[in-house]
Amino acid sequence: MERERSGRLWINRLAVVIGAVTLVAATPPVSGQTSPGGTLDRIRDTGRIRLGYRTDARPFSYRDESGTAAGYSIALCQQIADAVKSELQVATLAVEWVPLAAEGRFRAARQGTIDLLCGADTVTLERRSEVAFSIPIFPGGIGALLRSDAPLRLREVLSGRGQTFRPTWRASASQVLQARAFSAVTGTTAEKWLAGRINDLSVLTTIVPVDVYDAGVDALLARRVDALFGERAILLDTARRHNGGRDLVVIDRLFTYEPLALALAPHDEPFLLFVDRTLARFYASGSLGALYTKWFGEPDESAVTFFRWNTLSD
Repeated sequence: MERERSGRLWINRLAVVIGAVTLVAATPPVSGQTSPGGTLDRIRDTGRIRLGYRTDARPFSYRDESGTAAGYSIALCQQIADAVKSELQVATLAVEWVPLAAEGRFRAARQGTIDLLCGADTVTLERRSEVAFSIPIFPGGIGALLRSDAPLRLREVLSGRGQTFRPTWRASASQVLQARAFSAVTGTTAEKWLAGRINDLSVLTTIVPVDVYDAGVDALLARRVDALFGERAILLDTARRHNGGRDLVVIDRLFTYEPLALALAPHDEPFLLFVDRTLARFYASGSLGALYTKWFGEPDESAVTFFRWNTLSD
């Protein structure tokens, strides 16, 4: 009798779960979001694909001297545009590059203003509630840019030296960070991360948000801030090409490990699958090595391993 009662209880619970899944599956997409298959259908009907990009995220995406979109992510998105043209068998496909500010880029993807966001965007759970993400395109993470004449103790604390067995930003680090000013680009994970670490340490510091990386570098060189935090690959590129580059140094440390990916509208599984398949085939083709080296230098073993883990088979 007891076994029979348990069996009925298990069946009832299973029915509730199935009913809940059915309800979720039947729920229509939120207004402004793309319905399944919508992006590829729209591209076929209009003969146009709209690729959004940040103009300030070099070497991932930026606007070059001629006003053209350029960068590592741009090249990957061009591969996807070429694959779309071949898949849909359209005679011509217009590729429209749409410049976007950091703050409104995910809204543009969510609302279908663009078909794909090509930049340096970290995949987070919070962002996945707004947009869908492709398989990762780069092993990113937050770094710090300082002036070359920054106090030695500040460089040591941010580099994690002299703090064996202690997490970064702990213990005596609080005293070193007191009364400092730090900067990050608005709308990036670095901005949120920085605010969280300062709150954890309860130190009296100032956060100076900037709209673009170059503005953060200008503030750093003008001594209005003591460090600029952001995607380390962008900081390295910014320091190399800035006029005051000799006065800048990127510390040899990643505070976080954050996979970067392309973003697109949610609830569009056919297009997401198409993007992922195109990226995976490009990774497997061996062509990625030359593209990666062009923008970031020769990949180290950790980068090679990263792409091995993220190359899906057909």
